Amino acid sequence: MTAVRDVITAVLLPTGAAFCLLGAVGLLRFPDIGSRLHAAAKAQTLGLLLILVGASVQMPLHYAPVLLLVALFQLFTTPITSQIIGRTAYRTRGLDHRLLFGDELAERLARDGTPVDETNGTPPQEEDAER
Repeated sequence: MTAVRDVITAVLLPTGAAFCLLGAVGLLRFPDIGSRLHAAAKAQTLGLLLILVGASVQMPLHYAPVLLLVALFQLFTTPITSQIIGRTAYRTRGLDHRLLFGDELAERLARDGTPVDETNGTPPQEEDAER
């Protein structure tokens, strides 16, 4: 039984580390923020989850809730952070719009009355209320 656990750990830990390394390389190599977000969110999350599963195989059972909390924290915070960074990059024109297949956010922002200014990426400024 110990040999099986060792083999599972020997496969999962390096695989998780490889995914984390590929995510870091993607952060350095990809051209725009959208691609970099994909590398950071997908590869890093999968890498960390594989490392946590590999570690949990070797740990006593009473450590499982702690590892589960770490995994859940990663799964909940990564999409939220990526969403915030992606919207900020969109509004500041940090994304390469030629790489987008569709631009649903532009339609939604225009419908909500907060379109992004094409020249500097900020919402159009309103006239001063004092005038």
